[in-house]
Amino acid sequence: PVEILAIGFFALIIIGAIILSLPISSVSGQSTNFIDSLFTSTSAVCVTGLVTLDTGTYWSYFGKTIIIILIQIGGIGFMSFATLISLILGKKISLRERLIMQESMNTFSIQGLVKLAKYVLFFTFTIELLGALILSSQFIPQYGYLKGSYYSLWHSISAFCNAGFDLFGFIEPGKGMILFANDIYVSVIVMLLIVVGGIGFLVVFDLQKQIKEKITRKRKRIEVSYHSKIVLITTGILIVFGAIAFFVSECSNTLSGRGIAEQINVSFFQSVTSRTAGFAAVDLSQVHDVTKFITVILMFIGASPVSTGGGVKTTTIVVIFATVISVLKGKDGTVFGKHKINQKVVNSAIAISVISLTYILVITGFIAAIESEQNISMFNILLETTSAYSTTGLSASVTANLSIVSKLILVLTMLIGRVGPLALFLSVSGRKANPNGKILPEGKVIVG
Repeated sequence: PVEILAIGFFALIIIGAIILSLPISSVSGQSTNFIDSLFTSTSAVCVTGLVTLDTGTYWSYFGKTIIIILIQIGGIGFMSFATLISLILGKKISLRERLIMQESMNTFSIQGLVKLAKYVLFFTFTIELLGALILSSQFIPQYGYLKGSYYSLWHSISAFCNAGFDLFGFIEPGKGMILFANDIYVSVIVMLLIVVGGIGFLVVFDLQKQIKEKITRKRKRIEVSYHSKIVLITTGILIVFGAIAFFVSECSNTLSGRGIAEQINVSFFQSVTSRTAGFAAVDLSQVHDVTKFITVILMFIGASPVSTGGGVKTTTIVVIFATVISVLKGKDGTVFGKHKINQKVVNSAIAISVISLTYILVITGFIAAIESEQNISMFNILLETTSAYSTTGLSASVTANLSIVSKLILVLTMLIGRVGPLALFLSVSGRKANPNGKILPEGKVIVG
């Protein structure tokens, strides 16, 4: 299943790159360099947001539409789209397809997968249309009915899928959502779309189910699952922490000269978008290094499982911290709250974190060596690499200046980050631990 998913994403990226390289996809009517087309297609399918060409000014409406279609398919997963097509054609979902869906949705079993896929599709399209409708009240008066409606739907999809692409380059190239930093209405709607898309469909499904039961069965309180509690609490903590940290580090820099309401709005927007959405409320090339460091941490953590966002995921970080605390307290196994976490989950969390951190550091070193003559700071390269791996899309205005080799490395990085490092590497290695079921001798190792 993992190999099929990886091949599926790769095939979609190549198809997108070929279409975007055609003359019809650019405003100038000329063919686009295949490397830039490939980079844009990868960034769209992997819902990253890093670009080498300004989306709003370079691509024609045909090209923009292709990009948003790639974002939509990449955001909810091409298997969900395949399920949609199968349902429309009245085709039954085979066991093989269910296994692939299980891998793509990272669920515990194949039971109820088709129902979940239907819910994901329905919920996604409903929220995106609702977001577009609300944004249209601002964009239609500014840009006219047709353009305003198109921009509303386009940016609603981009925000919900945590993609970070925008079309506002025609106002001022490279600014994007920075132009709406003082527009609390647009900022709040975009933030809500990002958060809803980033908490995960399983959590949303759980919340909807519990709220429905509370209303119909008149329960006193909403009892969500253990997984949902971890996701919701961690998401809230990270948003508040990110906003406070950004405000403190930038109050005398990029936030100076703004009103207090705008400063708070920008701080929360930057905190929300740093965890895989990719929109920017300030120019990251102008922020302090400590702000970039905070941004890197938030990008690395990312969104939650079974969502449109990337990163190592909120639950992974919680399991890692819970393991450390449990060791310090001398507990037998990893305990968080009133539950003991399965050892396989703990092992996976450690493996994902170590693989991800190692990969980011190694790739940062490679790109730094390749771009040594450009005098790009190591911090900016680390920001770029983490952004690509976590499929965030934030950049300190570095992407367009990179060499072809560095762009191709980031293309691979985005694909690995989207498919999932642990699953992908295990699939490629094709190895199983202790396949014969032998009882192995215990190896005593001293650590620390």
